[in-house]
Amino acid sequence: MNIKKTFVGFTFLLFCTTIFSQISVKDSTVQVIGYWANLEQQSYDISLEKLKLKGTDTISREYTSYEVDLKIIDSTANSYTTEWYYKNYKVETDSEIAKKINALASDIAVQIKTDEFGTFMEVVNWESIKEYQLKVTDQLKEELKDVPNINNIIDNVMKNFNSKEAIEANAIKDAIQFYSFHGIKYTLNEKVKGNITLRNNFGGKPFDAAISYSLDEINEEDGNAVIRMKQVVNSEQLTNETYKFLKKVSAFGKNMPNREDFPPLTNETYTASRIHGETGWVIYSIETKEVKAEGTTKIEERIIEIK
Repeated sequence: MNIKKTFVGFTFLLFCTTIFSQISVKDSTVQVIGYWANLEQQSYDISLEKLKLKGTDTISREYTSYEVDLKIIDSTANSYTTEWYYKNYKVETDSEIAKKINALASDIAVQIKTDEFGTFMEVVNWESIKEYQLKVTDQLKEELKDVPNINNIIDNVMKNFNSKEAIEANAIKDAIQFYSFHGIKYTLNEKVKGNITLRNNFGGKPFDAAISYSLDEINEEDGNAVIRMKQVVNSEQLTNETYKFLKKVSAFGKNMPNREDFPPLTNETYTASRIHGETGWVIYSIETKEVKAEGTTKIEERIIEIK
């Protein structure tokens, strides 16, 4: 994803003046900037629920919870380096494979660099993350060697760690959610729209997506604000790429439908965060992603809550 928000429609919103309070009740605006001290730390509870629905019936459910210690490990005039330390994973699922794969992320430290506003820039230690995941991959394949097609299943998951771009797009979605509102000035009840591009995990051209932001609430008494975002992936591009991939891997065998008969896919993400005004720390954030195709809906809901 082009998560640095460099697209033309939003650049004018960057607000470069240092202020003591990021909430202005007078003109109903909120500027989200990270005012973080070096070595400052906050701890968060994070949960991720994955549901697959057929109509209104739940076909499958997977629930993962874990903790993150988020620490500022370096601070300069124009950047922060933050460390996300993942621990205490708990997974509720009937799949032993999913349990073991999710556990791979436990006790990993991810170093993330932001600009002076707290806007995501890059994963600093991506190479060490990749090396660690490759190391445990062989161990996991050995443990699960009796499971049919296990090598392909694990290799597919490990694609999320095979490059810096892949890690930033797929492996740190909680951090992307956390930093998604930083670096922008918002006006109460005013919707700002723009366009971005998103990584195509099928390997083709990036997907186009429409995105909108809105400031829904200013809580003057508690010094925080609620900001929302909606992101919609181009349905035609998503459907085309999915069709090409399924045809390539012979997912339907000889029964592969023609492209014009292939059902359209939609991918929409909704994010809402309550953010502390003077510091830029996220207090609570919820993100819901819905992918729909011909009566089937896949839902991912991630919640980030400060301890």
